[in-house]
Amino acid sequence: MTDAARVIALLGLEPLPREGGYYAETYRARERVRGGARSLATAIYYLVTPESFSAMHRVASDEMFHFYAGDAVELLVLDPATGGRLVALGADLEAGERPQALVPAGAWQGARLAPGGRWALLGTTVFPGFEFADFEAGDAEALAAAWPAFAGAIRARAR
Repeated sequence: MTDAARVIALLGLEPLPREGGYYAETYRARERVRGGARSLATAIYYLVTPESFSAMHRVASDEMFHFYAGDAVELLVLDPATGGRLVALGADLEAGERPQALVPAGAWQGARLAPGGRWALLGTTVFPGFEFADFEAGDAEALAAAWPAFAGAIRARAR
């Protein structure tokens, strides 16, 4: 399994609107929260390639990323409460990569393959569950102005 197209076919992934990448929802809890308006949690497979990355956005719930296979991913998190950070998602623990990373509710996020990467298969678990109405696309120039230390990384995750 060394080809993104093969992984996409095997897992039945589809293009993720607005954000980029490929996904398939794998879990949606039956239990409801927030007055019955939300599933307790949702989970997806999520694949990125050099051309199809996760553009800057934010959602209304906590989102846990899980690294499954492929090349390392650079996840940018801009959290007004804790600051900005680049997280390396991957399997090379000695190099500082981690198999999980949390994006807090309301934080801006975007993900790209690390330089030279061909594809990466991730998963995300969102709690309370994700709804497309929660998705807010980021304006790269406004984010770069607000987070100048991360301006290059923000623009690299813009469409």
